[in-house]
Amino acid sequence: MKPDLTRSEMSPAERELRARAAQLLQGAGLLHGNLIERETVCGKATCRCTRGERHQVLHLYRRVDGKLLQMYVPRYLEETVRRWVAQDHELREVLTELWALEWERLRSLKTRKKE
Repeated sequence: MKPDLTRSEMSPAERELRARAAQLLQGAGLLHGNLIERETVCGKATCRCTRGERHQVLHLYRRVDGKLLQMYVPRYLEETVRRWVAQDHELREVLTELWALEWERLRSLKTRKKE
C-alpha cells in the first residue's frame, strides 16, 4: 500500500484541517510570537505617567536561536499584529492536529505491514 493519500481517501476531518491550513497560509500575514501588554513611563515631565498613570503599550516577543527578541508595536499596527499572531497560533493548532492524524496513520501502516 502506498503511504500517501489522495484527497478523496482522507477523512472529512482531515480534509477540513488541510483546507483551513491552506486558508491561513494564503492569508494576509502570519507572525510568530506572543503579545504582552506592558505599562511604561514616557519620560515627559508634564505627562500623566509621572503621576502614576502609566501608558499601556504592546510588545511582541519571540525566541530566535535561544535569544529573546522583543519589538514595540505602535498603536496604529496593534489590530493588524494581533490578527497576524492569532492566525499563526491557529495554524500551529491545525498543524498539531494534522500531525496527530499522520502519527496514527503511520502506526496503522506499520501494523498492517506486520500482518
